[in-house]
Amino acid sequence: MQKMKKQSKKLRLLYLPFLIIAISVIGGYTFLNWLIICKLQFISIKDIIVSFIIPFILPWIPILIWLRPRIKLLNLETKRDSNLPFLYQLIAAFAIAAPTIVAQAYLDTATGKLTELDNISQIDKQEATKYYTLNNCYVDKEHLSYTNKFEVSGKYSEDLNLLIYVVCPILKSKKMSEDLLRKGSGNSNPVIIIDGKQAPDDYLVRDTVKAWLGIVYKDRMSNSLSSEEKEKLVKLFAQNSQYEFNNAELSKFVYLKRQGNTEDLDEYIKAIKSSSLVSMTNTVLISVNEPFESRNGNKFAWIFGAFGIGTFIWLIMILIPKFKEKELENFEEGKPTKDYDLSDSLSLLIPKKEYFITPIILDLNLLIFIIMVFAGLGFISFQGSDLLKWGANYKPLTTDGEWWRLLSNTFLHGGIMHLIANMYGLLFVGIFLEPRIGRSKFAWIYLACGILASFTSLWWHEATVSVGASGAIFGLYGLFLALMLTKVYPKEFSKALLIGTLVFIGFNLLFGLTGGIDNAAHLGGLVSGFVIGLFISPQLKEETEQLMTEREKD
Repeated sequence: MQKMKKQSKKLRLLYLPFLIIAISVIGGYTFLNWLIICKLQFISIKDIIVSFIIPFILPWIPILIWLRPRIKLLNLETKRDSNLPFLYQLIAAFAIAAPTIVAQAYLDTATGKLTELDNISQIDKQEATKYYTLNNCYVDKEHLSYTNKFEVSGKYSEDLNLLIYVVCPILKSKKMSEDLLRKGSGNSNPVIIIDGKQAPDDYLVRDTVKAWLGIVYKDRMSNSLSSEEKEKLVKLFAQNSQYEFNNAELSKFVYLKRQGNTEDLDEYIKAIKSSSLVSMTNTVLISVNEPFESRNGNKFAWIFGAFGIGTFIWLIMILIPKFKEKELENFEEGKPTKDYDLSDSLSLLIPKKEYFITPIILDLNLLIFIIMVFAGLGFISFQGSDLLKWGANYKPLTTDGEWWRLLSNTFLHGGIMHLIANMYGLLFVGIFLEPRIGRSKFAWIYLACGILASFTSLWWHEATVSVGASGAIFGLYGLFLALMLTKVYPKEFSKALLIGTLVFIGFNLLFGLTGGIDNAAHLGGLVSGFVIGLFISPQLKEETEQLMTEREKD
């Protein structure tokens, strides 16, 4: 009987709040997405932000505020794993995020009107919709335009993604394509028929193209391959894409879907701008060769399927462990308990007396990354062209007078995994190093190592786009290593952290040899930090001895 009461309390205190949070997040966010973005089109945000990033981040807010204190009522502390409370939070977040992401995918395909057009020239005479059918059309391969995109991905930039974005004008007929060819060949008076009428002599080509058909070809290779191997695979990919394009019947499709606000649209627009045709439209349509009724697939069912799986897993997880009786009693009596773990974690981002510069650097890196994400530049990874605009280190530009890139690149990152790896490394070394050497020394050494690492990258690479705080962070690890070896830190402290520091440095340098990582910047930062550490260690040891003498006198 007592056991039944405990399980009933778990349902009331942990399961019911989870259900309320999950339903509120899934339903509330999906409704707002439909109303503000799909229906009213009040704002335009990148699809990846709306459909993935926000649904993944949003559940953490109610979980940390309302569910976390209740999870701490469970006895989850074991000798083997002290991270079980965080694991519970993580699973709860995933259990809510998964159906929310599926719901946005369903919303994307389920909303939007299917408009029937006789030909493409009618598209700008009606209200813009998401889907179209065309009774008559001709996709003009002769006036194609394209752009290439190469981007790295993976935690350690181990993959190289190859993409070719192609756009072709969608015209009313093949005759219109022939007229465009005559106009482009120098004939000043081609006969162009628009809606059954001859266009005037001053008719411009840009009024002819009402929309473009977008096609993308993709491939992936290892970023650790040699330059010669990469070049061969790139040529093979281009040849295969060309063959596939030449043999594709682009004018045959079931319906067309308007390209959403994605990174793909940005690339298609680049291709349009590089076209030989002067077009007034950036409307890109994607061909779909399946029945319109099948566009949603099983997404709607999977909303409930994902929700059911998540809630079932959460139910099993809370029923297994026992309550902490004292914490449960305090909670039921309404006695507030201090959430030390959460406050300590958040405090890592807040400057304090002896821990001041590290959180500022963390915050600046996070802020710049967030701004780049909401600017629509990406999330998993950023393009090299965008990183150059934001201040990446690149020898042809840096040595041409843009020396500020030596510093600005240390606050940029190639993607979310790059950022996480660097900030974790900075956090670890900053906690131990900054209180020992002081905020001013820590700040100028960090900046100096970052700049020296950038110089090393320039010396080693002729034309490589380099970003990341890792050069400066390696400088801090070099400094940390020098101080431990010169016995600035107590012997017991050095023994505990010396091996871990050497493993961190060795692993990252060895992994950098696989390719796609700027090891030159890593080594430049490491060596400069180590040398600075040897230079300042006598002063630090003297300060330590003076402090100990003063304490003995007191």
